[in-house]
Amino acid sequence: MLDTMQQMEVFPTTVDLKRIDPSLNMRRFYRMSVQPDLFGGACLVREWGRIGFRGQMLIELHDDEGKAVTALMKLHATKKRRGYRAAVAQN
Repeated sequence: MLDTMQQMEVFPTTVDLKRIDPSLNMRRFYRMSVQPDLFGGACLVREWGRIGFRGQMLIELHDDEGKAVTALMKLHATKKRRGYRAAVAQN
């Protein structure tokens, strides 16, 4: 059996999205990550704003990691419908 650290994750726990439309002067980012909290639950940390600026942050508390990942996946689908795309890592 593989160690749990060696297994691939089926569901992402971090998502980075961007929406860039020069005709609308739009350069936005949306970042989500699932993180454990101090009480055995999980938090969905959401950050969004204009690229190059600090933006805003919201922390949603969930009972367990599964519920937080489900919320992340639903929000990811909503953002994709609104025109956000996966951010490409730059070197």
